[in-house]
Amino acid sequence: MNQIIGGTTIRLHQDDNVVVAAQAVPAGATIPGEGVVSAGAIPSGHKIATRAIPAGTFVRKYNQIIGVATADIAPGQHVHVQNCAMSAFERDYAFSADMRPTQYFTGDARATFQGIVRADGRVATRNYIGVLTTVNCSATVAKRVAAAFEHGGLEDYPNVDGVVALVHGTGCGMATKGEGFETLQRVLWGYLRHPNFAGVLLIGLGCEAAQIRFLLDAYGIQATDSFQYMTIQNTGGTRATIDEGIKRVKAMLPKANQARREAVSAEHLTLALQCGGSDGYSGITANPALGAAADLLVRHGGTAILSETPEVYGAEHLLTRRAVSKQVGEKLLERIRWWEDYTSRNGGEMNNNPSPGNKEGGLTTILEKSLGAAAKGGTTNLVDVYKYAEPATAKGFVFMDSPGYDPASVTGQVASGANVICFTTGRGSVFGFKPVPSIKLATNTAMYQRMAEDMDVDCGEILSKGVTVPEMGERIFDLILRVASGEQSKSEELGFGDNEFTPWQIGAVM
Repeated sequence: MNQIIGGTTIRLHQDDNVVVAAQAVPAGATIPGEGVVSAGAIPSGHKIATRAIPAGTFVRKYNQIIGVATADIAPGQHVHVQNCAMSAFERDYAFSADMRPTQYFTGDARATFQGIVRADGRVATRNYIGVLTTVNCSATVAKRVAAAFEHGGLEDYPNVDGVVALVHGTGCGMATKGEGFETLQRVLWGYLRHPNFAGVLLIGLGCEAAQIRFLLDAYGIQATDSFQYMTIQNTGGTRATIDEGIKRVKAMLPKANQARREAVSAEHLTLALQCGGSDGYSGITANPALGAAADLLVRHGGTAILSETPEVYGAEHLLTRRAVSKQVGEKLLERIRWWEDYTSRNGGEMNNNPSPGNKEGGLTTILEKSLGAAAKGGTTNLVDVYKYAEPATAKGFVFMDSPGYDPASVTGQVASGANVICFTTGRGSVFGFKPVPSIKLATNTAMYQRMAEDMDVDCGEILSKGVTVPEMGERIFDLILRVASGEQSKSEELGFGDNEFTPWQIGAVM
C-alpha cells in the first residue's frame, strides 16, 4: 500500500479508480492531485471516483477489486451502495508466491514482558479464577458464586485479578456428536487450561447434553486443587451449589495469590487480532498499524491469530500467497468453501456483511471490508490454519476459523491460547474480554476524541498528524508489552469482560 495523502483525500494505489475522503468533501470541491471535482457531498471515509467507471467494470481500491459498478460512474461521483455491488471474480491463489524469510530478533534483542509463569511453563498475562458452565441452566449459579467475591473477599489476595463467571446459552438441545458439540468441547477445554486462569470451577446442571464427564474423558482431565467440577443436581440444588462453589473458590485463592510476575520473552505472547465497528479508515490506519505490530511480535518469536473468516472473504488470495506451503493455503480455502456452503444452506450469502454501521462508515462490499480486515495480519508468512478454538501451537502468523461476530470470534481465539487482544474500531465498539486484556485501537481521531475513555490508541494520527504506519505499529507493540505486564487497558478500567464469552453455536437447536 503506497498511501498518498492530499489533505482532502487518500490515494491507496496509483492504479485505483477511487480515492478515499480524508474529511467530508462538499459538492463542487476540487480533489487535489486528481483533476476531478466532487459531483456531490462525500462523507468522510467514503470513496470518490477519479475516472469514469462504466457499468459492469470493476471498482478498484488497494489495487484490488472491491466490487463492480452497477451503473455508469462519472469522475467525481460518490462510489457506494447505490452504484457498486459485490462481484464474483477469479482469484489467483499463487500458493507461497510471496513467502519470505522472517527476520527474527534473537538473544538480547528479543523483547520481554513481565509475565506469570505457570508450573507447566505456560505464561499468563492475568491471574483470574474462572467459574465456567457446561450449560445455560447453570449460568445463574455460576454468576452467584462469582458475585460473592465482587465486593469483598479478595482483600487478602492482592495478586488475584478477580473471580469471573463465564456463562453461555448453549450446552443442551444439541446433538452430542458433530461440529456443534465438538466446537463447544474445544472451547471449554481451551478455557479450562488457559494460563490466565490460576484455578477453574466448572458447574453443570447434571442432565444436559454437554455432560462434564464427556469433557473429562475426551481430554483426559482430572480434578486437582486448581480444577474442580460439580453439578447442581448432585450437589443438592441451587443454594447448596452456590455455597459449595464459594467454598471451593475460596480454597483456590491462597495458591492463586502466590503468582508473581517475572521477565519472560515476548515469544510467550499470543495476540488475538480483532476488528469491529469498522469504517472506511480501518484498512488505512488501525488495521495496517496493528499488522505492523503483529509483524514485530512474530519477529520477536510470538504468535498472532487472525480470524473472522467471513471478513477475509475476497482477500483470501492475499493470505494464500503468504502461506508456507500449498497445504496450509488449501486449509484456508477449505474453510472458505465451508462458509460458502454454510451460508448457502442457511439461506444467506457471504455478502450479508458489511453491517449497516460499516456502510455508514464508508464500506460498500465484503470485498472492500475484507481487504482492510486482512491488513491486521501484517506481512509475515502464514504458518498454519486452525479450526475454531483449536490450540494454536505454531509460532508466527496463523489463522483461526471463526464467525465475524466479535464476541464469538474472540471466544475462539482465547480458547486457542490468545493471552492479549488488540481490537480495532472505526465506529466505536466497546469491548473487553476476561480473562484476557483487550486493547482498543481507534481508526480515526474524531472518534478517539469522542470516546477517549474507551480507546487506548489513536491510530487516526496516521492521517491527522502524519505518523507512519510502522511508527504506529511500534507504539502498539510497546503497549502490548506493557499491558501484558499488568498495565490495565481502558476496557479493563471500565470493567468490561464478564459478558462477552460467546461460544460459536453450530447446528440445529433441538
